[in-house]
Amino acid sequence: MASVERKSLADAAGSVASGTLRYALAELAALPRAAVVVEDRYSAVFRPGPMRPAQIADGLAELQVRWPNVPIVFCETRPLAEEWTYRFLAAALLWAETEHPAIERIMPLGTDPSDLERAPAAPEPPTKEVRAWARANGLSVPDRGNLRPEVWTAWRAAHQE
Repeated sequence: MASVERKSLADAAGSVASGTLRYALAELAALPRAAVVVEDRYSAVFRPGPMRPAQIADGLAELQVRWPNVPIVFCETRPLAEEWTYRFLAAALLWAETEHPAIERIMPLGTDPSDLERAPAAPEPPTKEVRAWARANGLSVPDRGNLRPEVWTAWRAAHQE
């Protein structure tokens, strides 16, 4: 999965000032491939405007240091930003299609690639957590003891990835 957030310079500056770009980068960082594309030159950040240029530049630098896996790319014009976006997403698609063969190439000799599918599942949450979830979702559960299988089934259905 990949995503690109495209912004005009005014939108990027406003997002830095309001803090919304911080939240967007946090969400993008959860993806395997993501980027932010600003439709202007970086030098345009330093033009006089409603915000201090240093405030925008410092904010962008802080965000890039905080989330280095999500590049902030400046493209001089909107058509260049579109072109960069198309190429980025195409490269991400190619990566997604070849990821499994790449994993097979780097696995130690004699390792069966299907071992990845046989890896143990994530551990179940504590019964206390499932009990609280069940109550919050209107399911009747006892205060102590084991939970009924249908409660676990409902929890797994609600939390499957």
